[in-house]
Amino acid sequence: MSEQPFGYVYMRVADEVAEEIRTGRLSYGARLPNERDMGAQYGVAPGTVRRAVQELRDRGLVQTLPNKGTFVIAQPPA
Repeated sequence: MSEQPFGYVYMRVADEVAEEIRTGRLSYGARLPNERDMGAQYGVAPGTVRRAVQELRDRGLVQTLPNKGTFVIAQPPA
């Protein structure tokens, strides 16, 4: 994860996932890893991942389906 001197960690995680979506590494319909796996991937706590995913939902990039997971539904604006 990139090191920025200021800002919330969950926003940095959300920005990195949004960049993966923008570049196509996570394509439309792709399922995001669960909170524990994402936390290990980015070196953060599951609660931080939960906030990051909420931010991605607020941006309209992902949708969470209960008992199914979180899926990419849009690309971020360029």
